[in-house]
Amino acid sequence: MLEPRGTLMTLKTLILDMLDMSFPERVVMLRKQKGWTQQQLADQVGVKVLQIRRYESGASQPTLDAIRRLALALGVTTDELIFDKDERGPDEDLKLQFEALTRFSPEEKKVVKAVLESLILKHDANRFSAAG
Repeated sequence: MLEPRGTLMTLKTLILDMLDMSFPERVVMLRKQKGWTQQQLADQVGVKVLQIRRYESGASQPTLDAIRRLALALGVTTDELIFDKDERGPDEDLKLQFEALTRFSPEEKKVVKAVLESLILKHDANRFSAAG
């Protein structure tokens, strides 16, 4: 029983560490975690090894399609691959409320989603009318 928990904690720590890295650092870490060479990753993604070297050194930014293929090859989401930990998700003061929503029933989630979408539309309308 302890091994799965330890493995889960190690995975959680790895993910949190990964979120504090730059894109090139994440690519290197994920590739090495799979035990792949740059050539093996290039083969999986369908690009030349020189391109992987450029991504890993930060000399080149991948296209959206390349990001998608990198994420698929490395077994992560595109968000995990490109965003820092604080770039996505709710603000710190809303995290508890959003975590509580995971316990809502599907019907309650529909209501919350409709309310949020209405508030977002109202906010955007007010912002655009003030700008114009």
